[in-house]
Amino acid sequence: MMLEAACGPGHVCGVDEAGRGPWAGPVSAAAVILDPARVPKGLDDSKKLTAKARASLEIEIKQVAIAWCVGLASVEEIEDLNILHAAGLAMRRAIEGLCVQPAMALVDGNYAFKLPCGVKTVVKGDSLSCSIAAASILAKEARDRIMVEMDAVYPGYGFAGHKGYHAAVHVEGLRRLGPSPIHRMGWAPVKLALAGELGSGDLALGDAAFDDELGA
Repeated sequence: MMLEAACGPGHVCGVDEAGRGPWAGPVSAAAVILDPARVPKGLDDSKKLTAKARASLEIEIKQVAIAWCVGLASVEEIEDLNILHAAGLAMRRAIEGLCVQPAMALVDGNYAFKLPCGVKTVVKGDSLSCSIAAASILAKEARDRIMVEMDAVYPGYGFAGHKGYHAAVHVEGLRRLGPSPIHRMGWAPVKLALAGELGSGDLALGDAAFDDELGA
């Protein structure tokens, strides 16, 4: 909690998002104000934790945090704003939803979004700040649940497994079924699917070739 303490008086929330890179589904963000005397053990970047550890920590974070909230930005908002600014919108909603308003937000990354409090960006913050790590866990767990639910609504794409990211079953689903209502129509692989040009060989391109919607 050294970064939080260095922000001075007032509550400090950690903020992180989940779901910038997927081809489908919303982007989520969480804001968490931790009690320095009740910091859960084992907090880390959500991507470095097992699913079991994330699930356990999500419960504990919600139990001991001074305040927490998860915000979402829809597929439609991603299309209207681009993914960068949609992520910022989700962050703003998360902070505005806190029952205790913070004086400062520690935000993972290097982009200073306009948020309803002071902002300090922290590169690799989910590995350096307990508050940001807690937010990364809540954001990922919330979005993963949504994608599991969407798998039942839109079967055939494998959303429950890959959560909307690049995977062989996802490419095959797009080729066979075309995009679903929760696909991000501006994403390159979805555009290829709409044009009937997404081939199995496109699997070799990997996510990096398709991440053309990161706010550029």
